Amino acid sequence: MTISLAKRPDFNLPNFARVAWMGESVEVDSAALSVIRQSRERFLQLLDDRPDLHIYGVTSGYGQNASVRLEGEARVEHAARPPFQSMAGFGPELPERIKRGIVFCRLTNFIEGHAGVSAELVEQVAQMLDEPLPRVPACGNTSAGEIIPLSHLFVPMTQGHDLREKETIALINGSPCATALMADVVLSSERRIDLLLDVFALSIEAMNAPLSAYDEALDDLYGDNCIAWVLQQIRQRIDTNRTERRFYQAPVSWRILPQMIGQMVRVHQQLVDAAATALSAITDNPVIVEAHEAGQDLRVLSNGGFHNANACAAIDAVTGSYADLATLADRHVSKLFDGNVSQLPPQLKDGADGGYIGCIGFVAADYAETARTAATRTAVVGSEGGGFGQNDVLIPIFQAWEKSLRAGESLDACLAILATTCSQAFHVTEKNYCPEALQPLLDDVRFYVPPVVTFRAVGWSIGDLAKKFTQRVYKDCQTDQNNTQPIN
Repeated sequence: MTISLAKRPDFNLPNFARVAWMGESVEVDSAALSVIRQSRERFLQLLDDRPDLHIYGVTSGYGQNASVRLEGEARVEHAARPPFQSMAGFGPELPERIKRGIVFCRLTNFIEGHAGVSAELVEQVAQMLDEPLPRVPACGNTSAGEIIPLSHLFVPMTQGHDLREKETIALINGSPCATALMADVVLSSERRIDLLLDVFALSIEAMNAPLSAYDEALDDLYGDNCIAWVLQQIRQRIDTNRTERRFYQAPVSWRILPQMIGQMVRVHQQLVDAAATALSAITDNPVIVEAHEAGQDLRVLSNGGFHNANACAAIDAVTGSYADLATLADRHVSKLFDGNVSQLPPQLKDGADGGYIGCIGFVAADYAETARTAATRTAVVGSEGGGFGQNDVLIPIFQAWEKSLRAGESLDACLAILATTCSQAFHVTEKNYCPEALQPLLDDVRFYVPPVVTFRAVGWSIGDLAKKFTQRVYKDCQTDQNNTQPIN
């Protein structure tokens, strides 16, 4: 299907998912194209009427050359010159879904005429989504703004096209990368919440935990909508009618599940809000706005829209929750193996001579620590790097996104180990029941890692299950089925 874009509200999370993950095309509404043409004509007329105006990147050079005046042919030549110098990144490439998301977000600045570009250029950008996109590095993109990845993405498209004033800078300025990366984490974290609810609910059943920590009365007592939602989701997954449960409370790591997953839901929602705001925001620099009074010229404002200060913090919060939940999964694995705590057969062995799989606890600790290492605050870069004077603050949004990928897949690995442990717990206690809502999960686990009856290696099998979990997170993504691994 093709999505019609007419106004800024059309740039929203559902449409982002359709374009970036599902591979759908876009077209710009004819009325929007008319507005874009009118804005372009008024902007060019302003340049003719006010040759004294100093407009960054239009009547001046870029970056350290912002004070250099450009007039006449020099201005035209400058506008038509592709910024090859900004195509400086290299290394592993961005997934197709991210590049498509950036193209979609790029159109936000154009749709209501705030970039002052031609309608022809806007249509060319929209048509990029109908073809394979250029190579864009996933690393080395930290800069004052997003000019490095945006140059890699859009400069190839400009070859053979007659670009005029402001069109080149409108392609590589603003913050569409930060927006696309936030929206991508929104989509994956939403699906990961569903996965971890399933696995931790299975762990509740494997521990035979009392249900008091998930009682309906707590929904209101906590006074927290996120925790209440998690409690409801847990009750939908477990067997609330079964009474043969341990008579005393489960370890802390079971009782705080609603709070910990509730925090994940909370930071996810905060990221949703930040991404939704960014998707419809105008971030072009310089940006074209109407004059204060009718009959006056347009105004062209230099600004900092290219620096989304919310993006790293919002993604980091999700990454931090991934790390916390990976640690919680590690604790569950350890306690299920400890017969003194779980009341299960020690080490979950199938009889006195049964297979031993306890070493997977070490692996869980390793992945949990990997997630913890990734969950560091992504601060504004301390060095100016190649800032050259005015470009003196760099934002590492791609690093925040990459750390979130790494922590998320480490969490998937911990969940795969925990799910395998739960399956073994069911096996050694000869529990033939499983709540209906969790049966598909248990079937998946046992397809990849059948219960251990005799000694055998299980590591690679659990690894396949972890990959299955990550594929579940990205199951709706049609553009990158084989490219969801962290950037190394």
